[in-house]
Amino acid sequence: MNAVQVVRIIRFGNSYMKLMNAAGIIACAAALMFAPLNQQANAQCLADVNHDNYINGSDLTAILSTWGTNGGSAGGDINSDGTVNGLDLAFVLSWWGVCPGPTWATVLEWAPDAAVVTDANLRAAIVSSGFAWRVRDNAANIEMLLVPAGTFTMGCSASTQYACWSAETPTHQVTLTQAFYMGRYEVTQAQWQAQMGSNPSYASGYSDSPSRPVEHVSWNMIASGSTSFMYLTGLRLPTEAEWEYAYRAGTTTAFHSFPGYTSGTNDDTLLGNIAWYSANADNQTHAVGGKLANGLGLHDMSGNVWEWCQDWYGPYSSVSVTNPTGPTTGSYRLLRGGGWGYGSYYCRASVRDANTPGNFDYGVGFRVVRAP
Repeated sequence: MNAVQVVRIIRFGNSYMKLMNAAGIIACAAALMFAPLNQQANAQCLADVNHDNYINGSDLTAILSTWGTNGGSAGGDINSDGTVNGLDLAFVLSWWGVCPGPTWATVLEWAPDAAVVTDANLRAAIVSSGFAWRVRDNAANIEMLLVPAGTFTMGCSASTQYACWSAETPTHQVTLTQAFYMGRYEVTQAQWQAQMGSNPSYASGYSDSPSRPVEHVSWNMIASGSTSFMYLTGLRLPTEAEWEYAYRAGTTTAFHSFPGYTSGTNDDTLLGNIAWYSANADNQTHAVGGKLANGLGLHDMSGNVWEWCQDWYGPYSSVSVTNPTGPTTGSYRLLRGGGWGYGSYYCRASVRDANTPGNFDYGVGFRVVRAP
């Protein structure tokens, strides 16, 4: 039996593993340990169990030696389903070869932390992408989390206290075909200053200012021209669809999930768990990450500062779309998420605002994304 045949069997599920006795598995492992490596670079490095930049016999041994357990420190549970089994073996055999990892980032965690990404379907989607879950961008020193590809309903999510604006309708299906990395937090004053050499923020001078989001930055300062933050770092702003998809993290409610409310909530009185907004922010920004994250591990998607998106502002259509990027021209760029000076209405998943790209405000910042 060769590796391809083994993979075909395992992909049909663990029930087929019963067809393989222990001697057969060991023989297969021995054969693969001495098989020539595929020299093509493979971005799918979750199967690199021991993180030596190769998917080979050492990783196979880690799988077989922890078979039927939770993997322990050996890390054999590649897909984070709680058991080392045929699915994990399939990852190793399918991705056999050289695995250099991302050249632009340092990997912090390959597999999603189940205590952070609590939804099993989201964890499975992250693992299936083949990319590391948590990385740090080397150029900007920004921690980023993987957002897997998927489909969601974009638009109006009313809360218990507030209906939607007409700009949030009609709801429509959006498919994002490629995974992307998004900043775990809003870009901080320290991260901005390290790249740009100065700090435009209104809320500077506090002891925790370096950890507060940068604000008083225009869309042009962030994303336009050879002196912009994005040009200097190689990062980009999220599209509006990417932003809302990442905010929701599988929920359909006005406000994203957090511990105790794994499906999200429409209750405005619970917003303080996830957001700095007018009711609790004391008229100022706060250090990033101080509120509970959403189902992907992203913080401050609601409140703290509004976040610029890449798109020009334009009306929605009811037509299903794939990888939308908004209108080709316009006068206003999109803003999302609400901010410290705004009520719960503005912090909903679907609320939209906009401003001219040259304008700046002490309630407006941004977060970054990039392709794997």
